Amino acid sequence: MIGRIAGRIDWRGADHVLIDVRGVGYVVHCSERTLAALPGVGGMAALYTDLLVREDLLQLFGFPTLAEKEWHRLLMSVQGVGAKAALAILGALGPDGVSRAISLGDWHAITAAKGVGTKTAQRLVNELKDKAPAVMAMGVAQPPAPEPGEVIDSATPVVAPAPAPAGRGAQAEALSALTNLGYGPGEAAGAVAQVAGEDGQADTAALIRAALRLLAPKG
Repeated sequence: MIGRIAGRIDWRGADHVLIDVRGVGYVVHCSERTLAALPGVGGMAALYTDLLVREDLLQLFGFPTLAEKEWHRLLMSVQGVGAKAALAILGALGPDGVSRAISLGDWHAITAAKGVGTKTAQRLVNELKDKAPAVMAMGVAQPPAPEPGEVIDSATPVVAPAPAPAGRGAQAEALSALTNLGYGPGEAAGAVAQVAGEDGQADTAALIRAALRLLAPKG
């Protein structure tokens, strides 16, 4: 399966781009947010990709980061959320906005995406809230930006970054993720410090998950 493509943009559509990779053109569907960030025709682009396979359809979806790719997969795992709806949510909120909405239980924010109603938004929050910290940890540990001009396929798959080691590195990443959610530096640092004091071997995702429990409104 193709995990990432890089090449020249030959065409831009309303919801996709055609990327030429060494003479082979790939139609890659993207969110509005991703499309807006890509260069014009003739520019070079590199995207992580996910291939959706159905009996009568093959569609390639593109994402600027591994965290956004993982959010797309998780969103589609919820009943009633297809590939287009997942792209609409990412286009409306971005990966950080999705992380914030789901971690804080803010289903109202998710309904800003076209075609996503109240029941679906509530289902997303309920089913994915425990998975959000792991994706947030990916977001603060992104690998270097890919260079144009290569294809990565099943022979050399894209692998998610390993969990951050326990210690100050993991604490710094957890603190960064929490401040991105809108928590003040002081309260976020206090929560991370308390969790780290209780479990010195916790990785980034575990620190985020436990800190969110401490910071959640009581009552």
